[in-house]
Amino acid sequence: MSSSFSRPDGDRLDGGAPGPEIRVLIVDDDALVRAGLSMILGGAPDLAVVGECADGREVPAAVAGHRPDVVLMDIRMPGVDGLAATERLRADAPAPEVVVLTTFHADAQVLRALRAGAAGFLLKDTPPGELVAAIRKVGAGEPILSPAVTRQLIAHVADGGAGTRSERALALLARLSEREREVALAVGRGRSNAEIAAELYMSVATVKAHVSRVLTKLELNNRVQIALTVHDAGHRA
Repeated sequence: MSSSFSRPDGDRLDGGAPGPEIRVLIVDDDALVRAGLSMILGGAPDLAVVGECADGREVPAAVAGHRPDVVLMDIRMPGVDGLAATERLRADAPAPEVVVLTTFHADAQVLRALRAGAAGFLLKDTPPGELVAAIRKVGAGEPILSPAVTRQLIAHVADGGAGTRSERALALLARLSEREREVALAVGRGRSNAEIAAELYMSVATVKAHVSRVLTKLELNNRVQIALTVHDAGHRA
């Protein structure tokens, strides 16, 4: 594992004003990929690459030592792969957000990483500007994977255990009040907070409060997991 990187000065790739610094840990077994990602992210003054790992085995110590806000995680690595590292990382709270890096649009390992609590996934050929924008969104607490993309991923991946997950998802949704359930189903349909507010005749602040309660009651990490739960329960509209 490399030493920490200082944050280079420079203009934001999208021309926007810099916000609070987002600390990023890069995990990939390819040194050239790590160098490229570090250069791209280092060009944004509100992002700081605080460290690198070449193997999932190094992740716990790196997270403890560098305290990143976001971990950019390669899914396929020798030794401990990105899936195992994500599952271990997200099992402990508080944990940094995880964005999975992959070369495939539809991948069973990506789906498992999302179920484990990853905030989304990015293809390795994602353009630099989109990569930076995605890290900013995740650093701000927003998922980068829409429920529509989640449904497409599930549809293209042969994913076993659907019956068991359906029963569990229905039991989870039964914990919610009627209003919380309505909000959860709207999240599963890909609605934004503003769209849910208009649809259900409530304020955006109230929607946010309901989403927070849904996450707490269902013991989930993010809106992507809400969408997965709604899908597993059979609500696919």
